[in-house]
Amino acid sequence: MKLKHLFLPLFFLMALSCDKNDDADYEFIQVASPKLMSKAAFRSAVKVNAPKTIEEPGKIYVYQDYIFVSDVDSGVHIIDNTNPEMPQAIKFIEIPGNEDISVKDNFLFADSATDLVVFDISDINNVVMSERLEDVFTVYDYDIPIEAQEVDYGKYNYEEEIIIGWTLSTERRKKVDNTRVIDVIFNDGMVSSQAESSTGTGGSLARFQIVDNYLYTVGNYEMAIFNIQNLEEPFLVNTQYAGWNIETMFQAEGYLYLGSTNGMYIYNLKNPSAPEYVSEFTHWEGCDPVVVNGDYAYLTLRGGNLCGQLESVLEVIDISNKSNPTLSARYDLENPYGLGIRNNMLYVCDGTAGLKLFELETPKYLKLVNTLGDIQATDVIPLENNLIMIGGNTLYQYEYKENNIELISSYLLN
Repeated sequence: MKLKHLFLPLFFLMALSCDKNDDADYEFIQVASPKLMSKAAFRSAVKVNAPKTIEEPGKIYVYQDYIFVSDVDSGVHIIDNTNPEMPQAIKFIEIPGNEDISVKDNFLFADSATDLVVFDISDINNVVMSERLEDVFTVYDYDIPIEAQEVDYGKYNYEEEIIIGWTLSTERRKKVDNTRVIDVIFNDGMVSSQAESSTGTGGSLARFQIVDNYLYTVGNYEMAIFNIQNLEEPFLVNTQYAGWNIETMFQAEGYLYLGSTNGMYIYNLKNPSAPEYVSEFTHWEGCDPVVVNGDYAYLTLRGGNLCGQLESVLEVIDISNKSNPTLSARYDLENPYGLGIRNNMLYVCDGTAGLKLFELETPKYLKLVNTLGDIQATDVIPLENNLIMIGGNTLYQYEYKENNIELISSYLLN
C-alpha cells in the first residue's frame, strides 16, 4: 500500500513535467475558417432591388448620366447623376462576391466570385440579368481576416461551394517555426488571397478594362479575356498568367498596365485575345494603382500597412521605351490611394491627407498647386466636364477651376 501511494505522486510529477515540455512546443493562434454557401444558392442571390444604404463603399464607375458605386462584395448601387447638384440613388443590383464592373453599349459586366454576370441596363428602371458565365474566374477575392495566423479550409469543396466570409477562433497548435505564413489553397488554379464610344469610365483602382470588343480582367496572378463583340453572349477566350499580386489595371493606346504590390507590368494588345508581356518595372512592395498619360506612367505606393514598406510616394515612370521603363521622379505622399489625369493636372487621392492637385510643368516634373485637406480621398475619375471622387462614406463632385476645383455636391452614401 505504501508503495502504491509513493508511486502516484511520482506519476503526477512526471506528467506535469511532460506537460511543461509540451507547452513549450505549442502556441495559441488565430485560425480563420471559411463560411461557405453552395454555388446554387449563391447564384440565385442576384437581384435588382430598390435603392438602399451602402454598407461599405468601394469603387466608382461612370457611364453616361449614371454613377455606379460598389458595395464591397455585395453589389452595385446606381446613382442618377443627370443633375450633379442633386444625385439620386435609383437601384441596387445585388451581386454577391462582386468587386468590379465595366459597361459598354448598355450592357454591364460584373464579377460574382467565380462567375461573370451580364446585365442589360438599356432601361435603367428595368435592369435585367441577361447572361451568366459560370466558373470563368479561378481567382476571386475572399479577404482573409488580417488577424488570421493560419487558415483551416476544412472540407471546403471549391467545385460546389463559395467562400462568403470567415470565422476566427483561438486554437492551440504545435509550433512549426518562428515565421508563420498564412496558408493559401491551390486547387486547380484556385488561390486565396471614356472613350468616345459608349464605354464607361472606371477609377484607377479598377481591375476591369474594355478595349474594343474585349473585356480584360485581372485577379491576383491571372488575366481573363472575354470576347464581347456580341454583348448579350460574351465568351471566355483566354486565361493567362499576368504577374503576381495584381491589384489594378489601366489601358492606354494599345497597352495594358497592371499595378501589383511589387511593380507595374506592361502588356501589348497586338493580339487582343492573348495580351503579350512586354516588360515590368519593379519597386519595393506597396499598394500600387497606376495611370498613364503619353510616355509617362504615374503610380502611387502606400506604405505603413499590409501593403509593405513604410514609405508612401508618387512615382513617375518613363515608358517611352515600353521594353525598358525607368524611374524619372519620386514625390513624397502621406497615405496615397487612387489617382487620375486631365489635361496638365494630376489628381492624387492621399487618403486622410485629402486630394492633392499636381500641375504637370513637364510630364516628369510635378508642382503641387493645391490640397483639399479637409476630406478623405480614395479614388477619382476626372471626366471632361467635372471630377468625381469617392472617400470615406461620401461621393464628391467638383467643377474645374484654374489650379483648383470647386465643390458641386457631396452625397452621403451611408
